Amino acid sequence: MDFIESFIKNEWVQRLFWSIIVVVISLLLYRIATKILSHREQKTSKIMSTKKNKTIIRMVKSIIAGTLSIITVLTLLEIYGVNVSSMLAGVGIASIVIGFALQDSLKDIIRGFVIVSDNYYEIGDVIKFNDNLGPVVSVSLLTTKIQDINTMNIVSIANRNIDKVEVDPGYIYIQVPFSYDTKVEQAESVLHDIVAKLRRHTGITSADYQGLTAIASSSLNYQIVLTCDPANRLQIRRDALRVVVSTLESLGITIPYDQLDIHTKK
Repeated sequence: MDFIESFIKNEWVQRLFWSIIVVVISLLLYRIATKILSHREQKTSKIMSTKKNKTIIRMVKSIIAGTLSIITVLTLLEIYGVNVSSMLAGVGIASIVIGFALQDSLKDIIRGFVIVSDNYYEIGDVIKFNDNLGPVVSVSLLTTKIQDINTMNIVSIANRNIDKVEVDPGYIYIQVPFSYDTKVEQAESVLHDIVAKLRRHTGITSADYQGLTAIASSSLNYQIVLTCDPANRLQIRRDALRVVVSTLESLGITIPYDQLDIHTKK
């Protein structure tokens, strides 16, 4: 009994016990908070779009995780005899040095809030950064992650780089060339037929004929614009080009190509 009593009263045992209690409570609070937020994420808000809900909720999860982590660490330090109050008071000078080292992280955090507050982009939107194009899969305080539609790799973008990010509206422009022998009225009739076929495609949101856009060296170029889910852009473009070519072939219309006349001296 004396051993058990002395073991229970041991300072390090008590510290270990309270450390476990603090960690368990912290994890429990995080689990409860994330469960509530996840339940909220599954519902469609009447005020905000579903994508905006997801973006804000996942940002809040990131903030909760960071806040609980800091509080847990400070509490554990206090349990093990570290004077947290004095430590925080002495952080003043150190914070100046640390501040310079963490400038980029602070920029990321500030821009993270800007992304959400200004609706710069949301989870599910397709954005382009440098050579990477893909839907946003997560937005945290520091980074935005997208899945590149060409490689399917997950690409992380620091939030401070949002000024270099382009939100893709999902437009596809297709140039359809006709020879100079084809009358404008005939070409436009064919193009309206192509547009009608494209509008029936399940992956195409809209299709419109925009008119004659270029007088090239060997052809007259007309333009069609499509809208679709940007994540399916590559396949939709291939499907649309197939419709264009097959329609021209069925009508016996040859796609013009550059020709070169060579003259020789005798």
